[in-house]
This record gives sequence, structure tokens and C-alpha cells, in this order.
Amino acid sequence: MFWGADEVLRWLKRYVKIERSGAEPNIYLVEPSKDDLEGFGSKAGGASKQITPGDKAAGSSRDAQMDPFVKFVKETGWNIMNQFSKVTTFTRRAAQDFAENNNLPPQVRRLLRNPEVQTLQDEFDSARIYLARWAMGIAEQSERDRRGRIWTVKDVVDLEATDVGEFELLEGASALSLEERRKPVTMAEWETFFDPETGRLSLTVDEVKERIFHGGLDAEDGVRKEAWLFLLGVYEWYGTADERKAQIASLRDQYYRLKHSWWERLEGDGGEGETGEWWREQRGRIEKDIHRTDRNVPIFQGEDAPHPDPNSPFADVGTNVHLEQMKEMLLTYNEYNKDLGYVQGMSDLLSPIYAVIQDDAIAFWGFQKFMERMERNFLRDQSGMRGQLLTLDQLVNFMDPKLWNHLQSADSTNFFFFFRMILVWYKREFAWVDILRLWEGLWTDYLSAEFHIFVALAILEKHRDVIMEHLKAFDEVLKYVNELSNTMDLESTLIRAEALFRKFQRLVEAVDKKQNFPGPRASSSSQAPSPQAQSQTQTQTPPKGKETETQQKVISPELRNLLNRKVEVLPRKTVAQKGDGMPGK
Repeated sequence: MFWGADEVLRWLKRYVKIERSGAEPNIYLVEPSKDDLEGFGSKAGGASKQITPGDKAAGSSRDAQMDPFVKFVKETGWNIMNQFSKVTTFTRRAAQDFAENNNLPPQVRRLLRNPEVQTLQDEFDSARIYLARWAMGIAEQSERDRRGRIWTVKDVVDLEATDVGEFELLEGASALSLEERRKPVTMAEWETFFDPETGRLSLTVDEVKERIFHGGLDAEDGVRKEAWLFLLGVYEWYGTADERKAQIASLRDQYYRLKHSWWERLEGDGGEGETGEWWREQRGRIEKDIHRTDRNVPIFQGEDAPHPDPNSPFADVGTNVHLEQMKEMLLTYNEYNKDLGYVQGMSDLLSPIYAVIQDDAIAFWGFQKFMERMERNFLRDQSGMRGQLLTLDQLVNFMDPKLWNHLQSADSTNFFFFFRMILVWYKREFAWVDILRLWEGLWTDYLSAEFHIFVALAILEKHRDVIMEHLKAFDEVLKYVNELSNTMDLESTLIRAEALFRKFQRLVEAVDKKQNFPGPRASSSSQAPSPQAQSQTQTQTPPKGKETETQQKVISPELRNLLNRKVEVLPRKTVAQKGDGMPGK
């Protein structure tokens, strides 16, 4: 028989440093540290007790049935175990120090402490950004590996904070308590929501919205084609099936009338004059965007049809029926909403609705309803986008002032790095299938009509440690956040966003209660202060930090609006003044 241990040791010694312990010949030290050598080197060897043959014979019968670990202790002596204790204590203490230093994975912490890596980060900003992305990738993979079951809201709804906004997401024990609510709504379940005779909703709207918010809609059985029309507001929730059929017929007629109107302006009179020129310019902008929107999605792939306009720059490339229908839908929206006109990004909002409904006349009205809440993003003066980024700024400051202070030091509190995400509701940040799931959840307005702001907060909170540890300048933050595109897990982001919303809700309630709590009344027996004391009281400067503390208690109108579930539609006058609409109108 050949054990092979000596051969293994010879092989290992080619690649790593191996030393035999002087204290115990059966212990080998692999890449020993100073503490390893002190504990198990030759200096510690003389302390172990020697066992005489007589002792061994007397104890052989007992040793045969002795626990192997106890036998090891008995034979090597307690001094060796004491050396073990020293090393393990040092290792445990060192590991604890590392853990307290930051929350990055251990391999990342070791790398970042390497002097050569630190020098490289100081010399090249790109190296710091690369390492930050790499570190976050390891953390993301670790989280995916750890999440082997269905996450529920209760898993993460409890947040602990040592300060306002320093959060730790805690996994609970009731993992399956909301499992059913996390399953997608199928067509079979959707049909149970309605009375089979009248087609009228038999549940409350909130019950239906809660199911969709937490579980989404099934991607395979076509339930989205009907449910989205309810979520977008095309259908009334409590209407009957007959009323919906009549409404569809009416909406289809309206669409074709609008379509005929712009066609007359563009083609009927030869498109001459200022109006015709404007429509041609709009058509060119729309066509350019459509031909580069979601071309990786099967329905929009291919150019299997000749282009209807021989003068188009895409005439040689060709087109397909779905691209052409989307072009016509956006031109029809121009006719419907002349105050706003077409703005780049609208094609991103239309394509998922069209792909799901696949009926241009009906999908148009779903898009129109969506645009009622999104047109603020496309105003010429960008006031709508500035307002949302300002709200995000205030929310981060309220929930996580330390992160906000870091972003301020990096000149990033304008939150421009979230501009694209909020403009088109994360359309470029998540995969196509995830966008369908995200939008239908946001359309429920189940918790807030501005829940997309909490999605942004969830993304920031997830990457908080990396941002604070590695990103020191605006361009670094911008590059890092932009490169998160198609790397984030949607479901955990939504769960985190809901947890943060509920935390925000509780904080607002706590602030309101504290402000409404009556202060102590002065004792009736107290003497009135002297005029000199009154003067000192009136001119006394509040202690440093007190003013800031008072200001932090104020809930701004923008923050309070985050608790509102009603979608705010811009007045037509505002859109007319700030939109890009048709000139001379």
C-alpha cells in the first residue's frame, strides 16, 4: 500500500512554502505567518510532553475508545493547544477588524490593502472605478448565491438604523408567508377577479393592484394585453364587459380620425408650407429613433418589407410592419398632443406597450395615458426632470445624510447620473422582460405615484458602500452608475425599494407626531423673567447644530408628495408654455 503523502508534499512545495512544525511533527505549516511560526515553530517544540512506553501501554486500552480530538490533546500536550488558541484568537480578532472596516467581500478587502493596488488607484482614476465595479460584481454574485428561496416583503421590511438612513436589510424567518403574493397573476386568476356574467370587477381595486404590485403579471398567457389597459387607465375598473367593448370601438374610431388628420397635412396637399415642413421634420426624428429602439426584441427585428418612402434614409435598409405602425402612432400622438410634440425617448415608452397589445389603435391610447404622467419628463425647460431629481436629492438627504454628504463632496448632488433612468423609467437599465414587470408594478400606484423615486433610492442604497469607499468625483459616480445598466437584479431592487418606502413612511409619521406633541407648560407659580433676561433670551444664538437638527425635522412638500398615490397630470396650459409643440400654433 502507498499512502502518497510525501509525494503530495513534494508537489505542493513547488508552488507554496511549507514547513514542518518543530512542536509537533504531524503538523505542517502552509505559507506560515509570523504568528504561525511562533506558535508551531521550533521554539515551541520543547514544551510538549514526552510519553514513555510504559505510559503508552497503560493507556492503550483507554486510547482505543477515546475521541480522536481528545486523544490528540492528550498526546501533544496542552501547550500545543495553547499555541492554537493564540493563533485562532489573533485570526478572529483580525477578521473582526476587517469586517468593521467596511462591508466589502474579504477578497476585495485584502486586495484593496495591497500597497501596489493603492498606488495604482492613486495614479489612475480608472483603476479605482474598475475595482469598484469588480467589488460590486462579487457582492452581487454573493447575494444571488445566497438567495436560494423566494424573497418576500417581510424578509426585508424591517430596517435597522444607527442614524437616519444607515440601513441594514434583514432576512426574516417567515420566508413563505407571502409566497403566493409573489407569484405572477395568470389569466386564470385574473378572470376570477371579475363577475362572470357582467364582467364587472368583484374585488376592490387595491386588492388587484396589490397582487400585481407584488407578483406582476404572467408573461406567457396573454393576461398583460388586457390588464395593462386597466392599469394605464384606458378601461374603468368597475365597468362592465359590454361597456369595454363599446369603448374599444369608439377609441378605434378616434385613433383613425387623428391619423387621417396628420396624413392630410403631410401628404394631402403635398406637404407645402411651414406646417408641412414641421411634420416632415417630426417624421424624420421619429423614424430615426424607431429604427434604433429595441431592435433586439423579436417583434422589432428584421427588415422584411420595403420602405414606403423612397426618400427615407432607411429606404435601402428596409423596414417591418411593426416599426411602421409605431412611427404612425407617434405621429398620431403629435396630432393628439400638439402642445408637446415628439421628443427623443418617447419611442422607448411606446415600444413595450405596442409589443404587449399588438393593436396599434388600442396600444395608442395606452401610450397616451402613460404619457399623461410622463410628459413632464419631456418639457422643453426640463422643469419636470429637475423637480424629480430635486425630490430624489431631498429623499437621500432625509434617509441617508452620510451618503448625501459624500455625494456633495463628489459634486454629485444634482443627481444627474439618474437622469436617464428617471426619464424613461429605467428602460435602459433592466432587461426587456424586467421592464415589463417593473412598469406594471409602477402603474399600480399601490404605495405611491412616485414609487420610481424609491427604485432610484434602492439602487443607491445597494451600491452605497462602493460609492462612499471608491468614488470621489462626479465623473466617477456618473460612469459607475451608468455602467450598472443590465447588471442589476430587479426583484431584489423592488423589495428593497418597498422596504425603504415603508421606512420613509414611518419616519415621516414619527416627525409629524413629534412636532404635534405639546411642549411642557410653564409652572403657574413661576415668576416672570426680568426684562434683562427676556432680552438675553431673544438675542441668544441657538447652540451649534441645533438649527440643523430643527431643519432636518421639516418634511418638504416634495417629500410629502411621495406619499401621494394619485397621479398628477400637467395642466394643458403648462404643457403649451413649456412643450416643444408645433410652432405658430
